[in-house]
Formats: sequence, C-alpha cells, structure tokens
Amino acid sequence: MRTIYTNGAVYTGELPLCQAFVQEDGRFLYAGGTEEAMTYRTAETRVVDLDKRFVCPGFNDSHMHLVNFGYSLQAADLGRHTSSLAEVQEELRRFHRAKPDPAGGWLRGRGWNQDYFTDVKRFPNRYDLDQVSRDVPICIARACGHACVVNSRALEITGVTGSTPQPEGGRFEVDENGQPLGIFRENAMDLVYNFIPAPDRGGIKEMILAACAALNRYGVTSSQSDDFLAFPNVPWEETLEAYRELEQEGKLTVRVNEQSQFPSLKELKRFIGAGYNTGWGDSWFRIGPLKMLGDGSLGSRTAYLSRPYADDPGTRGIPIYTRDQFREMIGYAHEHNMQAAIHAIGDGILDDVLAVYREVLERCPRGDHRHGVVHCQITRPNQLEAFRELGLHAYVQSIFLDYDIHIVRQRVGEELAESSYNFKTLMDYGVRVSNGSDCPVEQPDVMAGIQCAVTRKTLRDHLGPYLPDQAMTVQEALDSFTGAGAYASFEEEHKGRICPGMLADFVVLEKNPFETPVEEIAGIAVLAAFVDGKCVYRRENRENRS
Repeated sequence: MRTIYTNGAVYTGELPLCQAFVQEDGRFLYAGGTEEAMTYRTAETRVVDLDKRFVCPGFNDSHMHLVNFGYSLQAADLGRHTSSLAEVQEELRRFHRAKPDPAGGWLRGRGWNQDYFTDVKRFPNRYDLDQVSRDVPICIARACGHACVVNSRALEITGVTGSTPQPEGGRFEVDENGQPLGIFRENAMDLVYNFIPAPDRGGIKEMILAACAALNRYGVTSSQSDDFLAFPNVPWEETLEAYRELEQEGKLTVRVNEQSQFPSLKELKRFIGAGYNTGWGDSWFRIGPLKMLGDGSLGSRTAYLSRPYADDPGTRGIPIYTRDQFREMIGYAHEHNMQAAIHAIGDGILDDVLAVYREVLERCPRGDHRHGVVHCQITRPNQLEAFRELGLHAYVQSIFLDYDIHIVRQRVGEELAESSYNFKTLMDYGVRVSNGSDCPVEQPDVMAGIQCAVTRKTLRDHLGPYLPDQAMTVQEALDSFTGAGAYASFEEEHKGRICPGMLADFVVLEKNPFETPVEEIAGIAVLAAFVDGKCVYRRENRENRS
C-alpha cells in the first residue's frame, strides 16, 4: 500500500528538513513538500499526519553482538540494577529465586563494572559468588564482555586448577597460593564457556527475535553484528541458518550485516570455500566483513597498549593475535575480496593492525576495500593519519565516553589521552566514521550515543567535556548512525537516507534533535520504528524509556 506522510519535520540525510515523504512496497517514492507529496495520492492511498514529529532514516548500529544481546536478556542484569558488589550478589540471589532452574543449569549474569562499585573497587571473585551459591555453577560477565568470574562449583565443573596452563591470548588469575580466583580474561574465558551448555538453533532464533524487538524500541532498524563466535561450541553454520530461517519466516524486524568472526584461518577458508563472502545475501541478512578481536577492553585493562598502563605499570594488556596471525587472516580475506573489520582498542594492537593493512594493500592493491577498525579508542596522531592514508573505515562507539571519561586519563596517561577518542579528527581527515553501541557492552540507545558524541560529556553527572574539539555536530552524529553505517556495509545506495528508491526504514522521534538542548538529546523518546515500510515498534503513551 502507498502511504503519504505529511506535516512532519523530516531529515532525509540532508538539511534543510522537509515536510513530507511517500513510501510504497517497502521503498521511498518521494521526499519534499506536502503539496508535491499529495500528487502521489490515489483512491487507495493512506495519508498520515505526522503532527510535526521528527522523522529520520532508521538507525544503523554499526557494531554490536545481536545474538549475545539476546543471550544477555536471559541472564541477570548486573549493570543497570547494581552499583556495588553487594548489590551484584543480591541481584543474583533475586534472579535465582525467580528462576531456580536456569537454562543449562548455570546461573548467569552480565553487566557489572568494578569501577562503579561503591563498596569495593575490585573484580568479584569465586568467594564472593560462593556467598550466592556453592551448589549451582555461576558465571557473570563484566560489562565489556572481556572478563568473567565464576564460583567454586563452576571451577569444579571446568576442572581449572592452579596447574592448568595459561591459554594463549588470555589468562586466569590465581591467589598467593597459586589457586584460581575464578577470574578469567579474554581467551581464558573459553575454559569456562566451553562447559556452559550451548543453545540449539531454536534457542538462537529466540535470542535473535528478543534482541530485534529490543533494538526496535531504540529505533534501530539495521545492525552490523558479530555473532559467529557467540558460543564457542556452536558452528557458525547454525547461527547463519537461524538468521536465514527467520528471514524466510518473515520474522526479522532488523536488517543484519554479519561481521564474521572465526577461530582460525582454517575456518575462514572453509567459509569462503563454501561460497560466502562480503555482500552474500540480501537486504535482510548479508555477510559483511571478516571480524577479528585484536585485544581486550580499557576497563578490564586488557586493551593492548604500546606502553604500560599508567595506573598498573605491571601490564600493557593482552594481545589476542600476533602480527603474523593478523597477516594470515586479513591477507586471505583481502585476496578473496572480503572486507575486514578488526577490533583494536589499545594503540599497541592498532600498530599491528595498521602495519598488516599496509602490507596487504601494498601487496594486493584494491580500491574501495572499506577495511576498517572497530572501536578506535586509544590512538596516537600518526595512527590517525594512517587511517586516511590507507582508506580505512572507523567503527566508533561514542556511548563509550559515558564510562571511559572516568578512567581514560588514569589508565593511559595524559599524553596518550589527548590523542584518543579523536573521532572528529578522523572525520576531518576524510575518514568515514560510523557509530554503534557494541551492545550488550552498552545498551543500543542511539539518542544517548548522539548526546555523548555532541557533548563529549557523561550522561548523568555531565563530567567533561573530554577533548571538546572532538565533538560532532548534531548532523554529523545523526549521520554516523544512519548514512555512515550504510556506507560501512556497502549499502549506501539502498538505505540510510529518505529519498526515492531507498528502503523505507525510518524512525519517528518525540522531539527534533536539531532544536533540543544538546544535554537533553538522550531523553528524546523513539515513538515508532518502521522497517520495509511496516511499523515494527510503536511506543505506548506511558511507556518509560530504558
């Protein structure tokens, strides 16, 4: 059915705003003035009065973990509901009372952050979780997903002891007697995760649907998602088929571009050999870039720096891959025309990633490759210049500033902090910068991400601004969640704007962000979200944003 939307404040992807647009069969036909829009009216056409509401292209989260987000919705929420270790323990007890027979037999939680604890400033350990239960295995993941903590019962199940070898690309902590404390970082987490029963395809589909519904509430209509290693003992084919089945069943409400992560070069070769590559699929589910996890996170001090941490000189973080391993994986992907997107938070691991990109592109030049770096947090000036020289894409998360402003200078020192989170510098260099949430690390709250991008301040206590010269304009921030996201996945000719021929994915907001005080942008509610011209979310009058 053809629908004409009139009397709105419509951001098409360009300024000035217009008043109306027309969509039919999942595509936009027109955007401009109301009088011209009404010339598209027929006897069957539906006309909708927007009542001056703000409309923009559907939001595109350019890096997240959709399946893991759905998985986290089945666990205790240890982020929004806890501000102390004691509250973490109590929330786990409350969750267990409500669900005494947890899926797979494990009590799980996610979202805690020791830097926010008001009672102690340390990671939880096995003994803290033993106070919740010594009978049920417990595993709680830090907000960043780069560390987890288990109780003694879980250690018994995994068989990890003081004599267990430390894995490459990760570590677990031991006490003064050499006994495990229950704290696992990076690749060491697989020593735990391999023992947590994995979901079947039906379970994965349930997680996808739950995550899509939650994303729609925030106006997210497209997701670039890293899912293939969500569960270490589930083959990537199962996740791929789960998406494809949901698409065939007509149940997807978010378009997904899969950032494809593999445990080895062998699996990457098998994937490409099976006929999959960047661009395979359709507008609902497509294969995107090779994704590699280069290092950890700043909050857990596992991001790999070029120098020791300023607040912990005994470590530089944990590199997940060596330069040779990067060379093998990225080189093979590039030679087979597959895009690459590499997680790099610390400037130490970024040195390796940039060096390998340079080698690969010199050996096998290719224009418009759109290889990129995910996160781009701790950077030096010469590294920012390398983005321009190499034609790289930057997948950033402005929402990270809400937490990282509290810790970045302490973690990396004043000198390095001055050239970090330099997103505007990248944009000034001509680098395309797309935005996202890394959900479930953060909630996929686009309006909060836009506010952080524009104010460079924290959301609640308004600390900052941190490097205010790196602030985006409202238009730049909005574009980073729409058109730039489409560009990252080679889909800028199909979505990310409201103009003829584009997919009819759009969002209706409560207020116009161009006319809202910048420190109030996060409070703008999403009233409705449309995908393929169909409403996938509509806010009830008294619904609270969360």
